[in-house]
Amino acid sequence: MPFELSLRYSTPLTPINDVEEVLREFLRLVGYLPEGEDGRGSEGPIEKSLAYRLVRDCFLRDPSRAWYVEELTAVLKTSKPTVYRHINKLKSLDLLEEVGGVADGKGRKGYRLRYGNLARAWDFTEANAQNALRRYRETVNHLQELVEKMGTAPLPTPAPTATPKISPAPRAARAASR
Repeated sequence: MPFELSLRYSTPLTPINDVEEVLREFLRLVGYLPEGEDGRGSEGPIEKSLAYRLVRDCFLRDPSRAWYVEELTAVLKTSKPTVYRHINKLKSLDLLEEVGGVADGKGRKGYRLRYGNLARAWDFTEANAQNALRRYRETVNHLQELVEKMGTAPLPTPAPTATPKISPAPRAARAASR
């Protein structure tokens, strides 16, 4: 699964003491929740959305607990595909880890916040973001070297696309018919 994180310049949310507001804004900033000026998503208020409730009511309420998809579908009153879609979004942020279900004897996968702690999980996310930015930097440096090697030679221009030409006879006939 690819690592995916939205980066936006934002002031820290530390002056806000309402956990619901901080969580909602944080999840929007990192790209997990959709943008919305009115605090609403496609399902109504963000606080009632499945994506938000999954994080707040399950993974943050009991961060070290391994949640099985069947449990999540029951708690959130939704389908397995919907739960998996949201789990995959959280996994792409590297906030969740898979936990083997050896204890239940069924070998099911459970999911929990990485290291059972949001701050420690974010350390992992942050390290992945730094690695991604470092790779972008390497590509930018390589591109700059290639541009400098080209010297003053212009960048290659794309080949012109063929445009349909209208023959003079039909054009003259159209003009005469007006």
